[in-house]
Amino acid sequence: MKKPNVLLITSDQQHWNTIGAFNEEISTPHLDRLVREGTTFTRAYCPNPTCTPTRASIITGAYPSQHGAYSLGTKLLEDRHTVGEDFLDADYRTALIGKAHFQPLASTEEYPSVEAYPTLQDFDFWKQYDDTFYGFEHVELARNHTNEAHVGQHYALWMEKKGCHNWRDYFLPPTGTMDRSEKYHWAIPEKYHYNTWIAERTNSMLAEYKENDENFFLWASFFDPHPPYLVPEPWDTMYDPDDLTVPKAIPNEHEHNPPHFKMTQEENPDFSDYRETQFGNIGYHSHAHISDEEAGENMAVYYGMISMMDKYIGKILDQLDHLGLADNTIVVFTTDHGHFFGQHGLHDKGGFHYEDLIKLPFIVRYPGHVPAGQSSASMQSLVDLAPTFLRFAGLDIPRTMTGVDQSEVWLGQQEEARDHIICEFRKQPTKVHQKTFVDKRYKLTVYYNQKYGELFDLENDPNELNNLWDDANYLTLKSELLLKYVWAELGKEPLAMPRISGA
Repeated sequence: MKKPNVLLITSDQQHWNTIGAFNEEISTPHLDRLVREGTTFTRAYCPNPTCTPTRASIITGAYPSQHGAYSLGTKLLEDRHTVGEDFLDADYRTALIGKAHFQPLASTEEYPSVEAYPTLQDFDFWKQYDDTFYGFEHVELARNHTNEAHVGQHYALWMEKKGCHNWRDYFLPPTGTMDRSEKYHWAIPEKYHYNTWIAERTNSMLAEYKENDENFFLWASFFDPHPPYLVPEPWDTMYDPDDLTVPKAIPNEHEHNPPHFKMTQEENPDFSDYRETQFGNIGYHSHAHISDEEAGENMAVYYGMISMMDKYIGKILDQLDHLGLADNTIVVFTTDHGHFFGQHGLHDKGGFHYEDLIKLPFIVRYPGHVPAGQSSASMQSLVDLAPTFLRFAGLDIPRTMTGVDQSEVWLGQQEEARDHIICEFRKQPTKVHQKTFVDKRYKLTVYYNQKYGELFDLENDPNELNNLWDDANYLTLKSELLLKYVWAELGKEPLAMPRISGA
């Protein structure tokens, strides 16, 4: 049997309920096609609700607390084993087009980063770059979300090559000259947008693999719909906020939550007690300044960003068909973590492990193998991707990988491969360090050195409005879940080798 190819397509920070097949308020015809042709997993989760930790988990098959890139501003150390290395050893070609974010925007002598300034915008460096990058023998990278000044690397080179010599007009200072006050509408022509670049370069790689009759592991890594909320016409006006169901906080819903939840709803909260390094904490600030009107506009443009991205995902799927690769290619679509656009009075992301932030869209297509048009509530974690891809390719799963093999679940031959999820979040050595345990019904969140926590009954309280942590009626349940969580932590410890002797 011919080994399958693997095409991983990811968005960045996409709420789980933003696929048109399940949400009539948004249009995603090409993701809907994947839904029809594959299996949608409705209980997929990230191992961390921020970029670097989860993206490193995707390629290592290990949790952030294990691979070491535990927060934004850290890096995945180069000695960590990645799935790309296993594919290369098996004569697969490997490539990453788009966002990596395995390394921080700053570089030190001890922890150098090629994704940092000034290397980020050293175009001579990127013109000549041909090193293998975390198991990807070919990379074409960028680092900016929409108009951020971090633009550079291969994306800027591509814009120049395409004749967009004034590309700096579309990006913020100090790199560019775009007015910081411009919101929602991005004047960049669609033909120069990074969605176009990612699809074009992905399709070029697919054609090369087809011509050379090579197996491949290819990651097409999109940047949207991560804020800032900006998208070119006509996508910026595709949705009317008045036609959307814009989430809002429920009055007093944070009364029984840990204190940092309620503080986000204050005008000028003091989060200094949560900081013990020079770096702040994602999401630990006031969310109260965003009006209902602004939240609606944000959501409308966020939806427009998804719909535009969907168009270019469609171009990649069409290329698979055109090249005759679709039948032998496992396609997985997912995102790195979710997003708030008003749920619980929150916006963007942070240390708030609601389903909105840690649950993901997740679709698998493999014609003739993965059941088509099906939906499954089997639990999935992004940490499972690497071992599952290797098993489909008939390759051994390294002992460093602590994710589980989901291949038989994807094939419809097994009901489940895991009965729980662990999600981590750590921004400070001790002050912001939490973990969440999720099983089929309940969600438990514990905080390092704190007696407060969260306990939600997802069956009876799917919107997570009633924290049962301090409810005397649930003390026995809390004790049981705490024990299950400890078991889960023990169970995910890697074994570097089997025991080969009695002593």
